[in-house]
Amino acid sequence: MMLSLPKPFPLHAAALVLVCAALLSHAHAATPSELLAGYAAQAGNPPVAARGQAFFTTRHGKDWSCSSCHGAVPTQTGKHAATGKPIQPLAPAFHAERFTDSAKTEKWFRRNCNDVVGRECSPGEKADVLAWLVSLKP
Repeated sequence: MMLSLPKPFPLHAAALVLVCAALLSHAHAATPSELLAGYAAQAGNPPVAARGQAFFTTRHGKDWSCSSCHGAVPTQTGKHAATGKPIQPLAPAFHAERFTDSAKTEKWFRRNCNDVVGRECSPGEKADVLAWLVSLKP
């Protein structure tokens, strides 16, 4: 399919359209550090990795903890507690795509926090958990 541009459509305008389209396609791209900084700013206090580890491995009144599926140290493939489906490592140093898309990160925090805690996690809880996950190195 050939894209036809209205006449007159200057070449620099076409280049600007392509640049804007490229930027929009990466609008949700992020790094784990950028997401961590955002959650910490929302929380208003610095994240504590040890608190994140405790949150991750503790049950919060529901049947599961985060570690029920992701493992106590999420540096290896986990397994969904109900379906048995494999889950790629959660720690970013062990799976490069983790926490690189803010929309996907929010979707999974919302879903998993509801399963584990019975509510959405606070920005402080997200920051603590992400601080711990980022601290895990090979």
